[in-house]
Amino acid sequence: MMSESLMKVECSADEKINKNVIKDNETLKRKEYNFKIHQNTSTEDMQYQCDKALSQTSHLVSHINTHMSEKQYQCNQCDIYFSYSSHLNVHLRTHTGEKPYQCTQCDRSFSQSGNLKKHLQTHTGEKPYQCSDCDSAFTNNDHLIIHLRTHSGEKPYKCSQCEKYFATNTNLKRHTSTAHTVEKPYQCKQCNKAFSQTFQLISHQSIHTGDKPYQCSQCEKAFTASIHLKRHLRTHTGEKPFQCSQCDKAFSLNSTLKSHMRIHTGEKPHQCSQCGKAFSRNNKLIIHQRTHTGERPYQCSQCGKGFIKSTNLKLHMRVHTGEKPYKCSQCDKSFLESSALMRHLITHTSDKSYHCSLCEKSFAQNIYLKRHMKSHWGERIIEKNNKMKHNNAINIKA
Repeated sequence: MMSESLMKVECSADEKINKNVIKDNETLKRKEYNFKIHQNTSTEDMQYQCDKALSQTSHLVSHINTHMSEKQYQCNQCDIYFSYSSHLNVHLRTHTGEKPYQCTQCDRSFSQSGNLKKHLQTHTGEKPYQCSDCDSAFTNNDHLIIHLRTHSGEKPYKCSQCEKYFATNTNLKRHTSTAHTVEKPYQCKQCNKAFSQTFQLISHQSIHTGDKPYQCSQCEKAFTASIHLKRHLRTHTGEKPFQCSQCDKAFSLNSTLKSHMRIHTGEKPHQCSQCGKAFSRNNKLIIHQRTHTGERPYQCSQCGKGFIKSTNLKLHMRVHTGEKPYKCSQCDKSFLESSALMRHLITHTSDKSYHCSLCEKSFAQNIYLKRHMKSHWGERIIEKNNKMKHNNAINIKA
């Protein structure tokens, strides 16, 4: 398999690729072709693949060696091994904090030149890689190739432990580490917490250092991992690349789309072991289980009151601060919750769709109608008592 793949690589190397012609379809096709060759280089001894797609076959052959070569260069900080000393040198910067590549447009610096190049595109706004199926555009061709799978449905990464397939190698690794892997060889030296993958350890270590190297160019937020920054940037761009096939809704996260799809399928895979109630999302199950355990992990620092959900604590804190962020555009009233504002706004409209069946009064909200009905109950009780007195008087006379 390996020799045949390499023969294909050598055959495709005759034609030069012009890197300046970024939107050239032939370049994209070549990258996709090389990516498929890359996938075919996996052997029984090499149990992983990755998402790299390269425009030059010489780069591809060099990259394949990182999977095939013996990893003889060991990091003395975290025991990770590398195939090349240059890779080890780059890795060591995650421990030393060295970032020699400085952005000329802002104060940010990077440990690798490739990361600086990608960052510079956030200043220019350049996104030269355009999706042919939708309006999404990307700074990196690798990201475009991965995005195209959301349209084609292609999932080239199969889990060796079960029947699941994934669109990216990152998702496959995450699945394997959470669903199948028990071994956690990467241990934090600060708190002894262990992880199955190196990127999880590196991301965790930022909790101790406070380092958030991934800064949003649109606002002040910073993140410990680049993937978190990418997800956050969609809140600014409005990009929603994950489209529901059953309705017109689109989402910024694939996980949100998966949860949404359960509305159509009716699937509720997360079941409570105490009462049998089922939920479409695991976080809803976790919150529900607190009604059984009595756990209230979100505690008010002012009065000690505990809450099941963080949102409930946020609402409660406004009682202490006096904050009423939801202001009525028709009058000077403000409210703690958006739902209270929505109910109030109805009082400004002429729509009074809740009619009393006992008199001619109408109300904008059902709650006001219910309050009104109580006044009739009092009248009816008096009327009933009067009738009883009248009947008793007739009986006495008789």
